Amino acid sequence: MLKQRVLTAIVLLVVLTATVSFDSNWPFFIFLSVACALAGWEWVRLTTSGPVIPIATGIFLAIATVSQAYNWEVQGQAQTNLVLLTTSVVISAAIWVFVVLPTVFQGKSDAPASSIVWTIFAPISLFSTWAVLAHLYSNHSVGYVLSLLILIWIADIFAYFAGKAFGKTKLAPRISPGKTIEGAMAGIVGVVLWVIFSAIFWPASFGALLVKKWTLTGAVFLAVLLAIVSIAGDLFESLLKRRAGVKDSSSLLPGHGGVYDRIDAVVAVVPLAYLLTESLSL
Repeated sequence: MLKQRVLTAIVLLVVLTATVSFDSNWPFFIFLSVACALAGWEWVRLTTSGPVIPIATGIFLAIATVSQAYNWEVQGQAQTNLVLLTTSVVISAAIWVFVVLPTVFQGKSDAPASSIVWTIFAPISLFSTWAVLAHLYSNHSVGYVLSLLILIWIADIFAYFAGKAFGKTKLAPRISPGKTIEGAMAGIVGVVLWVIFSAIFWPASFGALLVKKWTLTGAVFLAVLLAIVSIAGDLFESLLKRRAGVKDSSSLLPGHGGVYDRIDAVVAVVPLAYLLTESLSL
């Protein structure tokens, strides 16, 4: 299992590195579109029965994201579908904070797997994540996007290792018995430290812009919020999987499960992170 995880991670890293090495934005946009479509297919498999709706969701996301990339890159229409794009980001961020967080807190793992609400939310959340990452990549830099992703990875890594070493109190036993409050606190501390560190030593990072927009004190409080949302994104997918009675969202990535398994926290954090640092336009 460990060998599979390492090999898969290396392959993904090579592919991702290749996509950002071109002068054109297209390779990275397509990489995001493929990930978005596959994650949409996996997500909706957890919330519906039968193959039709999950496949349709994946196809829709592939077409929607590539079409938007075409509008930006070929037609030069940076403001095309501005209302749609901005609305999807605002709706996505609001649902993660005001709907998903309470849902995770309630932890009703025995509820029915099928859910029209979470099925509809899947393409909204994934499309807004694609739009934000594509926008940040083309208007900031790959380093800026990386600094934001590192924030999310730190929340997960700190929580995992601290939970293994010091975890005693279960965070959400009905959803994910392995996660602990001690681990979650370590994840939050790790994110705060990363925001402060990157703001000081990486001027072109997400943390630097967050501090510039909100001051250091404000950025610390917002870092805590982002860490909590990151943890909630992970727990939310665990909740959907537990309701569906499956271990992974799919087996597309050997040793890792599915694409959605790898980006569950990303889709939760990215829209909110955008709203905290950018103007309400894409």
